[in-house]
Amino acid sequence: MKQFLPISQEEIAERGWEQLDFLFISGDAYVDHPSFGPAVICRVLEAQGYKVALLCQPAWDKIENFAALGKPRLGVLISGGNLDSMLCHYTAAKNPRSVDKYTAGGAIGQRPDHATMVYAQMVKRLWPHMPVVIGGIEASLRRFVHFDYWENRLLPSILESSHADLLVYGMGEKQIVEIADYLAGGASMEDMHYIRGTAYATDELPDGQEYVKLPGWKAIRDDKKFFAQAYHLQSREQDPFYGKPVVQRGQNKYIVQNPPVYPLTQEEMDAVYDLPYMRQWHPSYDAKGGVAALEEVQFSIVSCRGCFGSCAFCAIHAHQGRIILARCHDSILCEAKIISQLPGFKGYIHDVGGPTANFRHPSCAKQLKYGVCKDRQCLFPEPCPNIDADHSDYIELLAKLRALPGIKKVFIRSGIRYDYMLADKKQDFLDVLCRYHISGLLKIAPEHIAAPVLKRMGKPGKEVYLKFMRAYAKKNKELGLPQYLVPYFISSHPGCTLNNAIELAEFLRDIKHQPEQVQDFIPTPGSAATAMYYSGVDPATGETVFVARNPHDKAMQRALMQYRAPRNRQLVLDALQRAGRTDLIGTEPKCLLAPERRGGGQRMAGLGRSGAIKAGAGLSHGHKGKALGQGRSQGSPAKKRRS
Repeated sequence: MKQFLPISQEEIAERGWEQLDFLFISGDAYVDHPSFGPAVICRVLEAQGYKVALLCQPAWDKIENFAALGKPRLGVLISGGNLDSMLCHYTAAKNPRSVDKYTAGGAIGQRPDHATMVYAQMVKRLWPHMPVVIGGIEASLRRFVHFDYWENRLLPSILESSHADLLVYGMGEKQIVEIADYLAGGASMEDMHYIRGTAYATDELPDGQEYVKLPGWKAIRDDKKFFAQAYHLQSREQDPFYGKPVVQRGQNKYIVQNPPVYPLTQEEMDAVYDLPYMRQWHPSYDAKGGVAALEEVQFSIVSCRGCFGSCAFCAIHAHQGRIILARCHDSILCEAKIISQLPGFKGYIHDVGGPTANFRHPSCAKQLKYGVCKDRQCLFPEPCPNIDADHSDYIELLAKLRALPGIKKVFIRSGIRYDYMLADKKQDFLDVLCRYHISGLLKIAPEHIAAPVLKRMGKPGKEVYLKFMRAYAKKNKELGLPQYLVPYFISSHPGCTLNNAIELAEFLRDIKHQPEQVQDFIPTPGSAATAMYYSGVDPATGETVFVARNPHDKAMQRALMQYRAPRNRQLVLDALQRAGRTDLIGTEPKCLLAPERRGGGQRMAGLGRSGAIKAGAGLSHGHKGKALGQGRSQGSPAKKRRS
């Protein structure tokens, strides 16, 4: 009989356990679902016969709170949660968030800032000799010297600040079993310093090993350009087939990262998702209304992981890897059948995908033998000639899902790489997508249209986006379907000047689209764009990059994306005046801002609010068309990132 993992002394006693093997401390509330990292890692350990319980969101004011479930026999495992705790707490404007979707009832303040570090410090005070292993997105992406945007300062490796014995980076299933087995066999933490996919802190480097040495704490502190250099060097070693150990001198210790873990086989990945998840939050949260993050993924299926898109602002490729791993059809179909029996299921599978939905296999045949190319990207600046752009397997999978009893509709709502779709010579996926898998809106992410910005982002050019818009409009016209595009754009990305932001505003004007919500760039740890933001240098090229850091400069770029909104009038006016673009102030159709009327009234140029682009809108040379629909929604990264 399936049951939740224990989270209290009472539940531990019900299982007849006298002592845990492992205590897992989580910054999130407990949701037993394969999109939530703590649940996955604990279920993987459970499947290996280990006794594991979760201590979720312990109060960190008293050390004894961390002993609430007893002292474990083998070790303590720690994750700050599905998101970096600072991102959970603060917005791009560094304001406190009003809701925490990973906490019961959305309550704020149930975990500390830098939760992984705080939890590990408390455990080391409570049990100084207890093995402490940290993992999850927060630990994974803060494993080297890093920049914290919210504190606006350089921070040492989380290994140094937390005093943890070992750090697991990446998704973690293989590493955690190897660690558990060695601890169960009596091995010391030092004995495990060679495990792939882990990092550790040490006073002295072992002899006889070849390392890639990064600029250290002192060099980066004294000259920011070394931060970009350090990112570039370590990013080139994040491949399991050729990556070397990486070393960085921290404040007081050396940080040693072992090469990445080898990819899961399809059988191993299927086994992870076939574990007996309850697919619900723990019932103790019912009285508080449950955990909102589950609602966004409860009726969705993770079919793959990894991303060879490698966008500069995203760290998924650094956490999950650039090599695509995919589950087999039978495993996915089995999960769909389970979902169809869940309470509240109305016949709609909300998503089938991963970080990028239409990646179902490695980008080329050589990657599972030789790894990904070190000095080139698969899709940028244009698709590699060797890319295997083929949607046949995905099309077949979707057809099987549609045919299942009780399934009314299967949607695709995670990212679609339209440049990869266009590279598929058969061009049959677009027909399937439009015909069966859109709920009236297709969300895609061009992110910007100015060439200098797209270069820094690692995204395809504006012409590729326009080509897709035309193909999408043509296909929907053939099908007689009134379907819309919702493009995502980012403001203030490194490399984006005020003139680039105005260029994007003019593009939005021409396609008659105004986003309901916009995303301001947040420099989260572990991404190339964050290295640009902190250093002012492109890690890949060494070129100097303009960065909008001043809050007013960022506010102007953000306002330009919603230039019609009355609340943004002064910011847009200021931007146009500063850029010398007063030609865009007036009553002509090309103008972004209308002159202020006498008597205090004001009018914004434009055709009214629009959050989505109707198929066919803005696609002719004159960009004529009509816009209608919903704006950008804030998606949950729950299914994309985990320990």
